[in-house]
Amino acid sequence: MRRSTRFWGLGAVLTLAAAVMLLTTFASATPGRAQHVRWDIISLVGGGFPGPANPGGHASAMAPDGDTITMTGSGTFVAPASQRGSSATTGGGTWTTSTGGSGTYEVTGLVSWVFANFQSTTPALNDNIDDGTRANGTAVLKIAFSDGSQGVLTVGCHGPGAPPGIFEGIATTKGYKTYYTVQAPVGGVDANRTIFHVR
Repeated sequence: MRRSTRFWGLGAVLTLAAAVMLLTTFASATPGRAQHVRWDIISLVGGGFPGPANPGGHASAMAPDGDTITMTGSGTFVAPASQRGSSATTGGGTWTTSTGGSGTYEVTGLVSWVFANFQSTTPALNDNIDDGTRANGTAVLKIAFSDGSQGVLTVGCHGPGAPPGIFEGIATTKGYKTYYTVQAPVGGVDANRTIFHVR
C-alpha cells in the first residue's frame, strides 16, 4: 500500500512539473506580448552604412503651407500586448520650424506601436546605441510642446530587411498643423533617419 502511494505521489509531481514546463514554454513562444522599446532620431555619420549610428540626429517634415519642422529626440515606451495606448513612456527632444518657432517637447503617452520585424544584419551597421535588438516598425507618440501646443509624433523606421510600406523618418502634428510630408533620407546626408531597439 505504501509503495503504491509513493508511486502515485511521484506521478503527480512529474505530471505537475511537465505541465509547468509546457505552460512556461507556451508563454515564452506566444506572440503579442508587451514590448519594451527604445526609439531614436539618429545621427548616421557619413549619411549611410556602416555608420556609426548615434543618438542626437535630426529629422524634418513639411506642412501643406510649406512650413518645415525639424526635430531631435529619443525615449522609451512599453507597448502592451493589446496594441492599445500606454502612459509608460519617457523622452522628448527639440523642435524648430522654418517660420521661426523653436523649443522642446516631451512625450506624454504612447498611442500605438506596430512592430514589423527585426532588422537584418546586412548591410552591417556600427550601432553605438545598442540598447536591445534593432527593429523596424511604426510608433505614434503623444507629445506636449514647450509653447503649450499638443501633438502626435509618428516615428517610422524602414531599416535593413523592412517590409514595404513603412516610411523612414518622422511626421507630426503641432496644434492644428499637420507636418505630414516626410522628408526622406538621402545617401551621404546625415538627416531623417530613425531606429528602434526592442529590449
